[in-house]
Amino acid sequence: MPEPVLAAYAEALRTVGNPASTHGHGQRASEVLEGARERLARALGCDRAELILTGGGTESINAALKGMFWAARRAGAAAGAERTVLLVAEGEHHATVEAAEWLRDEQGAELRWLPVDAEGRLHPETLALAISSAGAERVALASFLWANNEVGTVNDVAALCAVARTAGVATHVDAVSALGQIPVGFAASGADALSVSAHKVGGPVGVGALLLGRRAAAEALLHGGSQQRARSGTQDAAGAVAFAAALDLALDAAGRPDPVRVRRLARLRDRLIEGVRGIDPAAVLRGADPGSEGREPGSDGRDSGSEGREPGSAGRDPGAADAPGAAAQPVPQPARLPGNAHFTFPGCQGDSLVFLLDAAGISVSVGSACQAGVAEVSHVLLAMGVPEREAAGALRFTLGPETREADVDALLAALPGALERARAAGLA
Repeated sequence: MPEPVLAAYAEALRTVGNPASTHGHGQRASEVLEGARERLARALGCDRAELILTGGGTESINAALKGMFWAARRAGAAAGAERTVLLVAEGEHHATVEAAEWLRDEQGAELRWLPVDAEGRLHPETLALAISSAGAERVALASFLWANNEVGTVNDVAALCAVARTAGVATHVDAVSALGQIPVGFAASGADALSVSAHKVGGPVGVGALLLGRRAAAEALLHGGSQQRARSGTQDAAGAVAFAAALDLALDAAGRPDPVRVRRLARLRDRLIEGVRGIDPAAVLRGADPGSEGREPGSDGRDSGSEGREPGSAGRDPGAADAPGAAAQPVPQPARLPGNAHFTFPGCQGDSLVFLLDAAGISVSVGSACQAGVAEVSHVLLAMGVPEREAAGALRFTLGPETREADVDALLAALPGALERARAAGLA
């Protein structure tokens, strides 16, 4: 956690009082909380009334999928219709996958998986076909990632949301991995709901938010106080302050990722990719090619003047800093997150490489950290069509604001030996 964020967090923890209380201490805590909510809303391109604080990204995703499904099912039943189809892209984070499967197994949802391409991207035409096939009037919700948490591929969220909105279908976007690396603006995206988490931008673990559009309906996942729309529970004022402080560092005044930081990350990522390919020409980069269409955030100009929530734009304009919820003009997005590189190494077991590199002081992962310790081949790679034997050799490299050239050097120095020993051990 960056020092300014830690300092803001520690100071806010000294605040006494429940923000929902009417006494003086409670009202001061409420002022701290609502001040942080306002800052978060401005940074995320939404209205403060649309921002629901949660206990992290997983709760946010569960609240969206379950709450919006229940609300759609209830509304459909009241109108004499069955609105129980749930459209979810393959290769989603396990929070989405498992919540969707629970709705299927326990709540009667008709779960339909949407195929992704070989880079892990969901195409608008695929979503349109799925809606048409199911019947738009039967679809309760469509959910997809803004950027894949394992392979880093970025989806065209504005186009996907536009397809759904034209058909009258509600959308939820998991932007947890995208936040802080590419422009994320709620109003501009056209989404009905969007999930984010503080720890991805240097904030505390266990703090997140669900952005729920004013016209979107969601039943509460938690009950007992109704402190927020669609969520009960005493609100974490200190967590909100730290989240806002982290976004202040990660984003510029226009709500975009700091362009200097992003360009540095992308350069380090590209150097890592070049180095890995030089060490092992057989290694395969998974996900979108960093050199394909799209530009890194911070390299584009912006125009303002659009109002309301119209699909077709994925970021925020400079005026959005003074107008929460205002839409922005289209912002070119990179094909891949600047802080992500993901390879498969033939003849290696990814877990063996994790162990060997860890012994050298290098922390890497075979996939989502939320599945750490679970011995299974990446469902993301399988959804992309990667054969299981190749997917077994997966390794994800994640770079952050604190990553330095020396860290990349250390990885590239340790990798040849790790590959040699991992291949000697084989895939057994």
